[in-house]
Amino acid sequence: MMSDLFAGFTTILFEVASALLPLVFFFLVFQVTLLKLKKRKVIDILVGFLLTYIGLSLFLQGVNVGFMPIGEMMGEILGSMRWPWLLVPIGFVLGFFAAYAEPAIAVQIQQIDKVSGGSVPGKLLHYTISIGVGLSISLTVIKILVGFSIWFYVLPGYIIAFILARKSTKLFTAIAFDSGGIVTGPMIATFMLALFVGIASVTEGRDPLIDGFGMIALVALAPILSVLILGNLFQRSGKSKHD
Repeated sequence: MMSDLFAGFTTILFEVASALLPLVFFFLVFQVTLLKLKKRKVIDILVGFLLTYIGLSLFLQGVNVGFMPIGEMMGEILGSMRWPWLLVPIGFVLGFFAAYAEPAIAVQIQQIDKVSGGSVPGKLLHYTISIGVGLSISLTVIKILVGFSIWFYVLPGYIIAFILARKSTKLFTAIAFDSGGIVTGPMIATFMLALFVGIASVTEGRDPLIDGFGMIALVALAPILSVLILGNLFQRSGKSKHD
């Protein structure tokens, strides 16, 4: 049982090391040439690298042996339901909580709170991003059930995003496009992608290779739109207070 749990773990350890070692190397180079941090601070940073290495390795192993298999299995079970349209609200709930639990979003909100001095409410932003992702998952379910192209979402979505960006502040525009990249992290890209491949594999007339993929593009677009809408609401609220 334990051997199955850690099958392929050596490969993951090597892959994570190959990704982190260049960062460690450049940090040490900058430490010697430019940063010249105190010894205690350098030790803290190196311990942080070590903890990151351990955490990423264990997480990716968990993805391989647990997250992706259970996601695909759940997709197959949910896709075989008698009332497939129930997948739309279920998709919203799964997408909302997958985004809400995404560690990268929590880090981003902490940074925004620090830089903006609390002028952008972190909780509101967190819920806005999570709701956007939840809606994008529901729309992806509809796409799989009906069977149309992802372009019907992506093309008008980005046109609307650029229109909203022209009317939004620089701060919210920056936050929005950063959120689009951050939200497609390990929670979404592993569990939800496997879930949709599973749904497409049991849906009649759908190809898992074609219909199961593409959701990452839509998920990346969703927080851009939701945060830009929030920014425009903030801007209008500010203007109304001054009127």
